[in-house]
Amino acid sequence: MAEIVQQRIENRIPELEQLERVGLFIKIYEVVLKATALEYKLHRLIITKVDFIAYIQYEINVLELIKKRRSRIGYQFKREEIEFSIISRINNIFRRATTKWKDDVQLWLSHIAFCKKWNTQGELSKVFSSMLAIHPEKPALWIMAAKSELEDRNSSESARHLFLRALRFHPESKKVYQEYFRMELLHTEKLRKQQKKLEQAEMDFSPEIMTGKLAEVVYRDASGKIQGADFILSLLTIAAIFDFTKDLQDTIIQDLQSKHTDDSLTWDFMAKRELGATVGEELQSAKGRASDMARREERCYQVYEEGLNSLSTEAMWACYVSFCLERFKRKTNVQQLKEKRQERLLAVLQRAHDSSLLKEDFYKNWLQVLLSSGDSEQTAAVAMAATQRYRQSVDVWCLALQTMVRLGSGATGKLFQDALTHVNPKSSLPLWQLQVEWSMTSQSPEATEALFQRGLLSAVPAVSMEIKEKYLDWSFGAGGYKKARKTFTSLHENRPFSKAFFTRMIQMEKDQVSRVTMYGETRTNQNQIKCIYKALLTSTDIAKCCTETQPKTPNSKQCRSRSTVARKNSLERPEFRKKPSEEPGYEGWPDLFWLCRV
Repeated sequence: MAEIVQQRIENRIPELEQLERVGLFIKIYEVVLKATALEYKLHRLIITKVDFIAYIQYEINVLELIKKRRSRIGYQFKREEIEFSIISRINNIFRRATTKWKDDVQLWLSHIAFCKKWNTQGELSKVFSSMLAIHPEKPALWIMAAKSELEDRNSSESARHLFLRALRFHPESKKVYQEYFRMELLHTEKLRKQQKKLEQAEMDFSPEIMTGKLAEVVYRDASGKIQGADFILSLLTIAAIFDFTKDLQDTIIQDLQSKHTDDSLTWDFMAKRELGATVGEELQSAKGRASDMARREERCYQVYEEGLNSLSTEAMWACYVSFCLERFKRKTNVQQLKEKRQERLLAVLQRAHDSSLLKEDFYKNWLQVLLSSGDSEQTAAVAMAATQRYRQSVDVWCLALQTMVRLGSGATGKLFQDALTHVNPKSSLPLWQLQVEWSMTSQSPEATEALFQRGLLSAVPAVSMEIKEKYLDWSFGAGGYKKARKTFTSLHENRPFSKAFFTRMIQMEKDQVSRVTMYGETRTNQNQIKCIYKALLTSTDIAKCCTETQPKTPNSKQCRSRSTVARKNSLERPEFRKKPSEEPGYEGWPDLFWLCRV
């Protein structure tokens, strides 16, 4: 090992001598010591990836330092003897690392990034070849290698060769075909630019290549292996970027209309295409432009209607509604156009709902439009219809309940009960939160307290914990400090335990302490706060026992005995008290106080 390290250090002597001679480095021995230490780490019996990365980073830092010092002193010679030697050594270290950790793609990508930064094109091609030989199953790496050949080395042939090899491993990869199609169009565009520059030289260029026939060959092959209107539309979007692909675009559109009429994306594309169609000269007045836009939108609606006649599916209705909604949200100063868009949107939403093909998300938009128009009766009807359509959806029930609360409906309470009946209890927390907020603002205190009592009996821990915390807050707001203490006393031992429940009560006690001190009284509630902290620690210990030892039987004998021990240990009184009535702070809180003194 020592001989190999010594040989590698001696190989540095020519570059170190040059660094010292030209004045870029002065203390050469420090570089030698650091390099020796790093080399020895790479020759241990157990080597790690971190050692290789540290060595590479050190060498890159040396390169950056040399670059800065060259710029400072203005010396730009002897690069082959200095920088090239260091770059070659870094590439060698990278090769040793990737040979040992072949599966680490990030290490390969780091080597590629280094080669690109320091412009080592020959080494870059070798790295890509080695990486693809080990990781041929990753299409992204093939695309990266082909792009590097096309952009960095300006070699369309090499890029095409890599794409063809990639298609052997991934014959049905959409991304590979898309990038191959784009590469052929970029190659054609480059040739067309060269043709314009060399027109005077009378050089011959193949007309098939200049019109994008190679890209059309790629499209034919891709469309034969990969079915789906979304993939064809992605190729059409790429072709639309280039100004010489009109014939190719027409070919793609014809195939789309003839082979993919059973896909809603085809009809959606054909309809939106009518918006870009220009008929006659551009109008100058606002009303003229609005009328022209109305005619274009009407042609779009006709295409959608034609699509619905042959393909009445949920996806088709979603495309139609999305288009109407997008046109409705567009700002316009012409009130007639705005009203016409709203009328069309509401009609399409109603038809989709009647067909039972309206998606859940569109009901929210429907209710918003109706609320903005002021039609309360229709809004309530749509809200109820949405709950009938999606009975088990929490979002739909919340949306309908919020709408009914906003309208001030008298059947809101019954609607809350129906929602809790149909929805899965494990996901009913948003409904409980909404019902509690509604009850606190719209119902009597007795009805609200009864609602809290029902929520505490929920079998879902998240619901009962949330209800317990809100119950404490409501008690403090409705009945003050004494009612909050009474609520806490009755609930602090009930499962499931909630840390927020205890901390809120502690904060109330602290506020009460500051209030008592402000009025000049000397007695505080520090003992009560201490009791709450001990009760919190007890509940935490019991919950931990139930979770770790008996997760399915929290009321087992082992858990009950542990809770008793925890209560005795955590609530032990500090000193003996003979008369309970003489205990400071006894008034107003006897139950919990003497629970803490037992």
